[in-house]
Amino acid sequence: MTVQPFVSPDLIRQRFSKAMSDMYREEVPLYGALMELVEQTNRDVLARDPHIARQLADTGEMQRLDMERHGAIRVGTATELATLARLFQVMGMQPVGYYDLTPAGVPVHSTAFRAVHEAALQVSPFRVFTSLLRLELIEDPELRAFAQSVLDRRSIFTPAALRLIEQAETAGGLTEAEAEEFVLQALETFRWHHSATVTAAQYQTLSAQHRLIADVVAFKGPHINHLTPRTLDIDIVQAQMPLHGITPKAVVEGPPRRQCPILLRQTSFKALDEPVAFTDQAQTHGSHSARFGEIEQRGAALTPKGRALYDRLLNAARDALGDFPNEGNAARYNALMTQHFGEFPDNLDGMREQELAYFRYFATEQGLAARPGEASLAQLLRDGHVKAEPLVYEDFLPVSAAGIFQSNLGDAAQAHYGEHSNRQAFEQALGRTTIDELALYADTQRRSLEACAEALGLKRL
Repeated sequence: MTVQPFVSPDLIRQRFSKAMSDMYREEVPLYGALMELVEQTNRDVLARDPHIARQLADTGEMQRLDMERHGAIRVGTATELATLARLFQVMGMQPVGYYDLTPAGVPVHSTAFRAVHEAALQVSPFRVFTSLLRLELIEDPELRAFAQSVLDRRSIFTPAALRLIEQAETAGGLTEAEAEEFVLQALETFRWHHSATVTAAQYQTLSAQHRLIADVVAFKGPHINHLTPRTLDIDIVQAQMPLHGITPKAVVEGPPRRQCPILLRQTSFKALDEPVAFTDQAQTHGSHSARFGEIEQRGAALTPKGRALYDRLLNAARDALGDFPNEGNAARYNALMTQHFGEFPDNLDGMREQELAYFRYFATEQGLAARPGEASLAQLLRDGHVKAEPLVYEDFLPVSAAGIFQSNLGDAAQAHYGEHSNRQAFEQALGRTTIDELALYADTQRRSLEACAEALGLKRL
């Protein structure tokens, strides 16, 4: 009897990412237009700037650029979150980071499911920003109990998906046929449903509490609410979107434009107003807006020291603005960001020497030929025997995520929950602890130094 080999979780993730993109392109036509704009922008940037093309080729990011996506979903219960963790594990995705969005008036806390090793990320960098609704923040006990009862009655996974998750856990993986079926079944959890699970009046009550609460509670499942391609120049995309019939949000979230991009910059177009049939309506007379388009530009991952500086400068700019960034103050906000971030070094050597960013180190052909003997890393870099490229930031920024949510939920969705972070409750619901993203970058940097030392015949670097 021939034993069928298992499909790599990285390849299952790659297939799922493509299937998700195809489904979302069909459901949200503007996503297709956005993809075409991003692809054209990336081609133009690579043709115009050979340095960026060379850097992406050297780090292996060129091959993943066109397939780079992140999705976002919102679930309502601990059981849903824990089962999602098991589903993502089949695809080699683990929960990285904890994000509390309540200080920005969004009643969720979140993690990002993604691959954690640089080799796995090269195969597929697909990631899903996953939020759990904070039902305890609904002050009205009757409304809170109603929301809980609606969520308890639904099942967001197909029976076949649950069976295949268990099969992967028991057997240690999925065969080719099982992996193909898994992708199809898992996709159903993220599909849009035009039929709501509540009446029109119940939807309005939930929406009046917070539009995001209605989005999570009132539907059969956690429809993917955006799917985000990666661009090499987000400011060009932001400027071009109106020319393609797409209205962008007022400001790009994240750090200002720089020669050496850091962390994550994001923009989006407004959520679509989509027809919905409530349970007391025979046809789709109602509407709901939640799904939108988003674009991101990823820069260097910052060290704890770099993140502290970033957070300080961001907070200073926002304090000086004195309000949420919006259409009315966008120009002033951008000017304040540029002014305050003048303190952050805008060159790779400065960021590396001040230990503000993580880097991946490579032995050069010159270094391999010279076999230089024992030397410091600084000397090897000066002599061209080793080169350093910044590690791409694979994660998210809570202030930026909240800004994207708010711009698509509308000003009326802004609430004030104060400081209600509860990582312990989130991880209890998840069924495991979240992974420290900074430790992952430090591990990747360390492995690259070890590989350089071995390649150059050195004891250590």
